[in-house]
Amino acid sequence: PLDLFEEGSVTNMFTSIVGNVFGFKALRALRLEDLRIPPAYSKTFQGPPHGIQVERDKLNKYGRPLLGCTIKPKLGLSAKNYGRAVYECLRGGLDFTKDDENVNSQPFMRWRDRFLFCAEAIYKAQAETGEIKGHYLNATAGTCEEMIKRAVFARELGVP
Repeated sequence: PLDLFEEGSVTNMFTSIVGNVFGFKALRALRLEDLRIPPAYSKTFQGPPHGIQVERDKLNKYGRPLLGCTIKPKLGLSAKNYGRAVYECLRGGLDFTKDDENVNSQPFMRWRDRFLFCAEAIYKAQAETGEIKGHYLNATAGTCEEMIKRAVFARELGVP
């Protein structure tokens, strides 16, 4: 019954359906092959806050696919070398790069240093190519306050 699910909550839906069932130890070989969401429930989802047009406008790229990648290796690089990888990708023709979800603020690459080197990479690639470039920084942290602090810092740098 739909009353068991919070309206518009993808997280609630998936944790209820997948989390509880797949966490059941007696089931060893369970596989989800199909999931049908009732139209009445689908209509409660608002969707993303903005669409592809906003991203195209930010990057000034139209009439073709946007090209991007996740920086690899995702872990182990210093912030300087990570920034270098961002620069090489953007200078080589990508429109944007992004942090892997596992890149946070590890001892070998603190978030502030990563943000600074990524911003430097973007501005250098833009200056050399004459194109708008982007990098999507992972601002997740242990607390909401820390995440907001990181997001504000990224915005101040002009990095998405």
